[in-house]
Amino acid sequence: MTVDPDGLLARTLREESGLLVARLSRRFGDFDLAEEAVQTAVVEALTTWRRAGAPDRPGAWLQVAAERNALDAVRRSSRQQALAERAPAPAAPGDGTDERLPLLFACCHPALAPEARLALTLRAVVGLTTPQIARAFLVNETALAQRIVRAKRKIVTAGITLTVPPPDQLTERLGDVLRVVYVMFNEGFVSSTGPTQDRDLAADAVWLSGVVATSLPREAEAWGLAALLTLQHARAGARFDAQGGLVLLRDQDRTAWDPTAVAAGEDLLERAAALRSPGRYQLQAALAACHTSAPTWAETDWLQIVTLYDLLLAYDASPVVRLNRAVARAQLGPDQAAAALVEVDALAAELTSYHLFHATRGQLLAGLGRREEADAAHRRALELTTNAAERRLLLTRLHRHPLEDGS
Repeated sequence: MTVDPDGLLARTLREESGLLVARLSRRFGDFDLAEEAVQTAVVEALTTWRRAGAPDRPGAWLQVAAERNALDAVRRSSRQQALAERAPAPAAPGDGTDERLPLLFACCHPALAPEARLALTLRAVVGLTTPQIARAFLVNETALAQRIVRAKRKIVTAGITLTVPPPDQLTERLGDVLRVVYVMFNEGFVSSTGPTQDRDLAADAVWLSGVVATSLPREAEAWGLAALLTLQHARAGARFDAQGGLVLLRDQDRTAWDPTAVAAGEDLLERAAALRSPGRYQLQAALAACHTSAPTWAETDWLQIVTLYDLLLAYDASPVVRLNRAVARAQLGPDQAAAALVEVDALAAELTSYHLFHATRGQLLAGLGRREEADAAHRRALELTTNAAERRLLLTRLHRHPLEDGS
């Protein structure tokens, strides 16, 4: 059977790239050197595996290539010649911690700009190349490369170490890590840029959330994020039609959802709840579970969903959460749509540039028979989104679909 080299490399990088960066960083005491060595190995693999075929032991191939690149870089630097000669063999941390976790905390350090945290995580931990990241976010490749260089320079100048924070700092710092993984998933779930990715960012984020949760088993929010992303990704097979058009939740073929992933997400949510430390990701996971457990759209427990949104507001009172709560409220009955519209209109100043705000208003107005206002709202939503799938959905359903919660 012929092996797809790109698919094999993507799977290998998910497991190996972060480990290699962490090990080489410890071995040579230089994060930048380690990260560049692994990136060079990734590029070598992309060209060599496509030309000559995938190796029998892809992880070992990548490790040998990265170590060779690191040693070559050290030998080229007279300043580090002695370091190359006395470099010890790579060693595991020895405390049972996943080797990628300290690297992830370094890449998500609050001293780095938020956009730099995401780019550096995708490169160092997940193993995406700079061109892949640039394509995923429609960013100029040169500008992105400079962003990554500045981030790595900041790690050195700020004295950021590849360590897991002490217990008194762990919860706050973990929040930075979880936010980066969440943003990464959302970009893959419905890309803000539209084109098909050459790596499944959403699947990578689900995997990375699992790495964090299993490495920090007493952190309820880590399990909550893993549950949320797993449940959301379980619907991936039903979210687009054969032409690439976005299919909203109410119209999805629920038999195409992944039942194994749904069960796994529910188990993760139970594990989070058992720690009795509620938070925003657990509540969002509970909302996702309400949807995945409903046999049909009509049988969704909307009262429970509104109640969960009320609880979520204590942790996240952002206008987007309030918008989603209003959407759910509109499902409680015909008499609730007008009240929901009042709640939505109250968010106008904060969400005027958010396309889903206008799309939501459009659907509410259409349901209330205010067709001209609904059309105007939908046209404004079209002006604000560049995502091809969302644009097709707005165009084809401009006059047809009632309001729904989620996509």
